[in-house]
Amino acid sequence: MNDEIILEYQLASTWKRSWAFAIDQLLLSLLLSIILFSYVRPDMGFEEIMALTQRFIGEYYLLCIAYQTLFTLMYGASLGKMAMKIRVIELAHPQGHPQFWSALNRAVFRIVSEIVVYLGFIWAFFDPFRRSWHDLSARTLVIDA
Repeated sequence: MNDEIILEYQLASTWKRSWAFAIDQLLLSLLLSIILFSYVRPDMGFEEIMALTQRFIGEYYLLCIAYQTLFTLMYGASLGKMAMKIRVIELAHPQGHPQFWSALNRAVFRIVSEIVVYLGFIWAFFDPFRRSWHDLSARTLVIDA
């Protein structure tokens, strides 16, 4: 890793990153709820609704990957990151937004981090450059905008 590039930027705090994550999760969960609402019938019990939700988990992950990839590619930040005034940079191209493969890689490994009990996110609290697993995989940093 090129430490000189990293030292040029103000890294986003874990507090800001955590709030950005919460905002994004809330938005994506709300979108999933709206989608699922059209499938819920008044006579459905809790177990049936949970089974319905589990049937949509693959689509939910694809929605998350598309959301993270597109916003990172187009704006260098998701809506949560924009609200917290932070953004993603790719170490190979720090002046612009991350390129497609980097943004996609980051989005996919973000899902992996979620599936593995959020260990990839917790990693950022102990990394000297506050990188999570998806940052390490995609060679990106989250900085103040």
